[in-house]
Amino acid sequence: MTTPIRLDKRVAAQLQCSRSQAQQYIEGGWISVNGVVVETPQTMVSEEVITLAAEGSTEAAEAATFLINKPAGCTAEQLFALLADDNRFADDASGIRSLRRHFQRLDYLMPLDDAASGLVVLTQDWRVRRHLQESGGSLEQEFVVEVSGEPTPWAMPRLTHGLVHEGRSLPQAKISWQSEQRLRFAIKDVRPGQLQFMCSQVGLEAEQIRRLRIGRIGLSKMPEGQWRYLSAEQKF
Repeated sequence: MTTPIRLDKRVAAQLQCSRSQAQQYIEGGWISVNGVVVETPQTMVSEEVITLAAEGSTEAAEAATFLINKPAGCTAEQLFALLADDNRFADDASGIRSLRRHFQRLDYLMPLDDAASGLVVLTQDWRVRRHLQESGGSLEQEFVVEVSGEPTPWAMPRLTHGLVHEGRSLPQAKISWQSEQRLRFAIKDVRPGQLQFMCSQVGLEAEQIRRLRIGRIGLSKMPEGQWRYLSAEQKF
C-alpha cells in the first residue's frame, strides 16, 4: 500500500504545479478525492483517485456574504447554525459554489433583536462590512410590525416624526397601516428596541417585528430559516 501523503503534495505531483497552486485548487473546492470534494490541503491520501474539476482555477475564492431569513427568537449564536447546506434557498440565483471557507470568520451586521424575524446579514467580505458599518445608518430598512392596542390621536404623525429614543431624535420615517393590526415602517438607522418604543408612545404594543429589506436587498420569497448568497452584482 502507498504511504499516505498530504493531499496538496499529491495534487502538486499529479498536476505538475507548485504546492501553493495545489493548495489554491484544493481550498477553492476544485479537487475531488474518490468523487468527493475535499477543501483541506492537509488531508492525508494514498491510493485514492484525485481529480481536478474541468473549470478549476487557482484564483482565490471571493469572500462570502450570506442573507438569512431569521426566525423570531433565534439568537446570534443560533443564527450561525442555520448556515447548513440543507437550509440553502432552492432559488438562490447567485451561482456561487458553497465552500467550507465561506463559513469562517463571519460578522453579524445590522443585527435584529432576538425576538424579531426577517432579513439579517452575515459576511466575511471587508467591503460589505465597511459599507454597512459606515453607511448602514443611511440605508432605508423596511419592517412590518404586528401591533395590538388602540392608537392615540395623531398617532401616525408622531410615529413619522418627532419622537426621541434614548436621547436621540429619531429620523423621519414613512409609516402606513397595512391592516388593522399591521404597520409598515420604512425607516433609517434603527436601534435595538426602537420600534417597540415607538409603538408604545402611541398606545400600541409591538407583538411581532419582521424586517423585509435593507437598502435595495430584500427577502423576496426566501422561507424562514433559509439563506442565500449575496451575489457580486447585488448592492445594498
